[in-house]
Amino acid sequence: MYPFPQTPAVRTHMDAQAAFLNDMSKSIFHSFQQICDLNIQLVQTMLEESTLASHQVLSADRQTELFTAASSRAQPATEKLRAYQQHVSRLAADSHVELARVTEQHVQNTTRTARALVDEVARTATEETERNIRTQQEAMRNATDPFVRPDGDARGMGGDADLQRAQMEARQGGQQARPAGSATH
Repeated sequence: MYPFPQTPAVRTHMDAQAAFLNDMSKSIFHSFQQICDLNIQLVQTMLEESTLASHQVLSADRQTELFTAASSRAQPATEKLRAYQQHVSRLAADSHVELARVTEQHVQNTTRTARALVDEVARTATEETERNIRTQQEAMRNATDPFVRPDGDARGMGGDADLQRAQMEARQGGQQARPAGSATH
């Protein structure tokens, strides 16, 4: 299932990374929720103000009342947008502080688990390298001296004579096993 072995160091590091990302996600989503709530509040307020302004404009009897109603609503709308901008700036700063706090909270544990994982990988790599070097050295020994038996005895250089002797013994053993009246082809 995983492309790497599940050792305790790997599992610990993965758990630390998952906890870090989980807390970062919670912080980001909380900030996003606050921004959405602020936007909803702004839209509601602006709709209420627009409704009141349009009601005053439609109920005005004279032109002067019309201009007075329109100009009296411009100033509060500007102040509300300025307050919205300040809230957004405050939420951005709070989000930045929260993300820094989460990072600071998890950095030591994540660093420790990463160090343990690197140590384990280095140790495993060293062991595998040594094992491969021994295997290659054994293969080279066998390739350079093919006449040395595993028990250390050297076979004679007359390899053809040994082969002929082994073939003769095999034929003799095969002839003894055949029944007495059978012919050879």
